[in-house]
Amino acid sequence: MSTMNISLPEALKTFVDLQVSQRGYGTSSEYVRELIRKDQDRLQLRELLLSGASSSPTAPVSATYFDGLRDRVHQAIRTHSPR
Repeated sequence: MSTMNISLPEALKTFVDLQVSQRGYGTSSEYVRELIRKDQDRLQLRELLLSGASSSPTAPVSATYFDGLRDRVHQAIRTHSPR
């Protein structure tokens, strides 16, 4: 794992230390890594939304489509759930 040093104003350092202690992180690095992962997820979702918004419209979906989608999700949950 690589190391990165950052400088924070005292108020931000205090905030980070408080989050670490109140939210159960072992270190400030764990907290920062989680923030970065969440930002990555947010950017990926943004790209997907922009891609969808710029795509061509499709035919309207019916209740049957959503029933099938719901069935596939339930099947995936059953398949990947620990027993």
